[in-house]
Amino acid sequence: MDVLWEAADPLSVREVSSRLTDRDLAHTTVMTVLDRLAKKGFARRERNGRAWHYRAAESREAYVTELMLSALDQTGDRQAALARFARSVSGTEAQALLRALGTLGEAPRG
Repeated sequence: MDVLWEAADPLSVREVSSRLTDRDLAHTTVMTVLDRLAKKGFARRERNGRAWHYRAAESREAYVTELMLSALDQTGDRQAALARFARSVSGTEAQALLRALGTLGEAPRG
């Protein structure tokens, strides 16, 4: 997913493979993983000639948000989990959370 998130344009399987320089993966392995990511909704694919081109379906931030919400769904007490999370972040992160919470209810800026 890192390769797709970093790409400005959709990538072919070969292009994704070439950017995975730290791994020695077979072309078919990369193709299978990209196909599975598309089927799970993490990547989108489009035909370009005979090849599929892939791009991230959502931003990294949107993906992480979904992971966090999914984790909250696993707890019986969301408020307790949120409070514990809030106590575990750094001061800078807490300030970012406070700013984000402060914008709730504000009209969108345009």
